[in-house]
Amino acid sequence: MHGSDSGCGGGPIHGRQIRNDLGGTVLGPSLQAGAVYGGIHFGGRAEPRDDRAPWQLPPAVEIAGRVAELAALEHLRAQAEQRGSPALIVVSGLGGVGKTVLALSWLHGNRSRFPDGQLYADLGAQSPESPADPDQVLGGFLRALGVPPERIPRTPHERVGLYRSLTADRRMVVLLDDAVSAAQVRPLLPSGHTVAVVTSRWRLPGLSVDGFSTLHLEPMELEDAVELLASTLDDDRVGREPTEARALVDLCAGLPLAVRVAGARLAARPQHAITTMVRALTEERGRLDVLAIRGDHAVRATLDLSYRGLPDHAALLYRRLGLHPGTDFRSGVATAVLAGSGPGDGDATASLDLLIDASLLSDEGGDRYRFHDLVRLHAAAQAEQDTPDVRAAALRRILDHYLATATRAEEILEPHHRSLPRDLGPGPVAAEDFGDDGPGALKWLEVERLNLMAAVRCARRAGFPATAWQLVDAMWPLFIRRKYHEDWRAAHEEGLAAAQACGDPAAEARMLTSGGIGELDTGGHADALEKFSRAAAILRDTGDGLGFARTFNYRGLAYQGLGRLAEAARCFEQAVAECSRYGDARACGLARLNLAEVAIATDRYRDADAHASAAREILLEQQDPYNAARATVLLGRAQLALGRYDAAEGHLDRACADLSQLAARHEVARALEALGEVAERRGLPEVARTRYQEAVRLYDALRVPAAESTRARIERLGGPPAAEGT
Repeated sequence: MHGSDSGCGGGPIHGRQIRNDLGGTVLGPSLQAGAVYGGIHFGGRAEPRDDRAPWQLPPAVEIAGRVAELAALEHLRAQAEQRGSPALIVVSGLGGVGKTVLALSWLHGNRSRFPDGQLYADLGAQSPESPADPDQVLGGFLRALGVPPERIPRTPHERVGLYRSLTADRRMVVLLDDAVSAAQVRPLLPSGHTVAVVTSRWRLPGLSVDGFSTLHLEPMELEDAVELLASTLDDDRVGREPTEARALVDLCAGLPLAVRVAGARLAARPQHAITTMVRALTEERGRLDVLAIRGDHAVRATLDLSYRGLPDHAALLYRRLGLHPGTDFRSGVATAVLAGSGPGDGDATASLDLLIDASLLSDEGGDRYRFHDLVRLHAAAQAEQDTPDVRAAALRRILDHYLATATRAEEILEPHHRSLPRDLGPGPVAAEDFGDDGPGALKWLEVERLNLMAAVRCARRAGFPATAWQLVDAMWPLFIRRKYHEDWRAAHEEGLAAAQACGDPAAEARMLTSGGIGELDTGGHADALEKFSRAAAILRDTGDGLGFARTFNYRGLAYQGLGRLAEAARCFEQAVAECSRYGDARACGLARLNLAEVAIATDRYRDADAHASAAREILLEQQDPYNAARATVLLGRAQLALGRYDAAEGHLDRACADLSQLAARHEVARALEALGEVAERRGLPEVARTRYQEAVRLYDALRVPAAESTRARIERLGGPPAAEGT
């Protein structure tokens, strides 16, 4: 607005012409004056301003649980109030995790604190069209705040300025739902004593520079999810079927949208038991189809929207990781699966970060990542977009990553384990690098145990049987040192079937012998003998003389476990003779070690001392510290039986130290038990009890039967027995 102001009468003031300009948007009457004398009164009727407060929030939905999250939001609000600044909060999380429900529940609960109104905008991050334009959203906010349409500024900058002016003295809340970026949010931030909550599937780290705090919402706890199911059903089925209710929400993996959809489908069929929905959800391939209501909510559709928002390279990684057979993984898997995918093979780190920002992947810390169970199924379904050949090649790279890394760990930990060929696929193979770090290699095997087991099963079913049995073979250090007996048996059953499918007799014999040793550990001596005998026949028939010679050792161990000690001794003696003929000094050392065990069992302690001493010397020469330490334990036990307590204690202490360094917990426990016997013989019951209790703790951790006999020793000494799992 421009004009010439000549005072009230329109003429010059003191002979001067005064000109002033008024720019921008004016709400209500305005006055332009060069000088004012006396009062000013506007005549006529002013255009009324709409002072009614906007209450735009959608209704709150009943919320279950989320007590800690609601408390966290309240804490952030109180902190901002103490600072005298707006409370700015991002609630991020996976689609369907309940971000909007949480925000609405909390904001409605705080309505009395913000009497000047509520503004709400769906920013449409997952819209099939395009995200909301913040300039258009501002126009809606200004109208809600009473600005007539014709007075809404045209430029974004002016709209932002007016919006912040209008909110400067108001106590109100603003909910910006389903945001896509920090740039979309910034123009919509109010001023004054306000609370602004942004919900997004993206983490929006850029908003931290604007003073935002972040609350990342995780899936619900089991009991809260059961409560949500009960409220959705609104009947007594959860009370009648508590076990089935827990199973159902477990299959929904704590995702509130999934629980609500499953509950809504059951609510529409009051005659159906919860177990019917559990059965429908049990089949993984169809689970996402079940978690849908026609024409309304669907878990798959929610995840589809998140997936479509990914850049191509992140979408590619998402699909490829959907092929991963386990539940979590390291970044090395992402690198492996992208190998051969194109120029530069993609940046795995950047793509992982995008999946995390999109709340499609969780960063578990320590270079570990995890899919929510339903997201994993969705990623696997998206992988179907690729051709079978592309999927097979990507899966092979994942399996080869585990095989190459496990083989490297095996080489470090068990360099004397007779190596069989590894059939890695074409192209580059990405493997973890341990250097020569034995503890690091064993830790990797232990941490990846479940993934390795899943990879074995996956490889066999996906048509890679050689990879399957070779993975089992490479896990040998884990089985022999950590004694995961259930996995040991299951892996070797898979490995044996895979070796037979390959028609590879050497592999079949290896699976039989390695699996048989696992049977020995759990008392399955007859089963072990049957496996060793089958392996011996295969090796004899294929002309593997050294392999056949070594089976005498294995069969001797089975006879020993069956109490057939004379037959055991004959087998071990044959092993010494036959393995010597083939120049296998280490196998001879192991046979002498086993002869020492039989000698102790038959009270021939001087023979035991001689065999154990010879075994230790041979095994040290062969650079086999693990079995040399086992021989040292037998030396200690022989000296103990001969009444040479100082010598026995010296051998056992040395063995304990060596085995601890090798992380061989089962053998450490055996050494500790023998040290307890030394203390008991010396009349030191407290020392003996301590040693036995230490042994029991290790036995319990490994779940081996020896724990019970050691507990009996403690009870015999008097005092409370060692509790299981302590």
